[in-house]
Amino acid sequence: MGAVRFGTIVAAAALLCAAIASAQSTVLTLGTASSGGTYFVVGEAMARILTEKARLQVAPQQTQGPNQNMILVDDKKIALAMVTMGVALQGLTGAAPWTRGKKHENVRALFPMYDTPLQCAALKKSGITSFKQLDGKTVGTGPKAGTAGTYFPLIFEALGVKAQARNGQSADMANLLNDGVIDAFCFGAGVPIPAFSDLDAAQRVAFFTWTGPELATIRKSLPEFSETRIPKGAYKQQTNDQKTVGLFNFSIANKDMTDNLAYTITKTILENNAAMVRAHPATKETVAANAIRNAFLPFHPGAVRYYKEKGIKLDPGALPK
Repeated sequence: MGAVRFGTIVAAAALLCAAIASAQSTVLTLGTASSGGTYFVVGEAMARILTEKARLQVAPQQTQGPNQNMILVDDKKIALAMVTMGVALQGLTGAAPWTRGKKHENVRALFPMYDTPLQCAALKKSGITSFKQLDGKTVGTGPKAGTAGTYFPLIFEALGVKAQARNGQSADMANLLNDGVIDAFCFGAGVPIPAFSDLDAAQRVAFFTWTGPELATIRKSLPEFSETRIPKGAYKQQTNDQKTVGLFNFSIANKDMTDNLAYTITKTILENNAAMVRAHPATKETVAANAIRNAFLPFHPGAVRYYKEKGIKLDPGALPK
């Protein structure tokens, strides 16, 4: 082999190694939500798994939740995030006030996360055990741009309940309820919700959702919800199954993420489910089969490649355009 040819090969190999090292040293920001919520816990686990298993540098970042995550990913201000499918639909169509009429069409789905059921908690000494009793009360609903902060005002309106919503970090909402500053705390996240677990351990708490007719009214007004349930024992003081409504969550990225990176992220998370579940039990639903729970948000081509390898048939409405 000639010296020139050998030198060319060495130079090419050096450039390739440098490119790989550069990709591995780039920090990918992962948008989560407020502390005390499931996104915060799951996001830290995702970042750790991707860093350890795929040798990617991933840093979780607190956000206000799904609404802000859609905006930040669409604008390429963060690389990864999680979003509920209701908020994803609002963002994609620009059909909610928080979008200001902008369609966030640069967002792509990567992989399914878990269901987000909605539930309320009140101190037992308040005597509040039903949603109708929140009329005229002050209710914490988490960050304004989060799932609960977005949807509970709409649910209040649909059911004719005139409550004063108060926004803030979910952990702070739990503290405000504990101190009697708010009358109830209504939230939505993967079960068990860390902030609810803390309340369950510290106070006598009543957990409640909605009656059958109320659930029907909610779903008629907000069709993106599906009926689900929170099993008894999710919290020590919840002794019965509770029917409720929920939204599935998906991990998202910008359409300009490279196919190989999207494939690697999807494969790494879905093939390390045991590590995810150790972080939070809700992620038992973070499996490839649940990709069918997305019927409208286009999947990233890199993620589609993984599902094809696994024989998962995606909903036609979620295939890349």
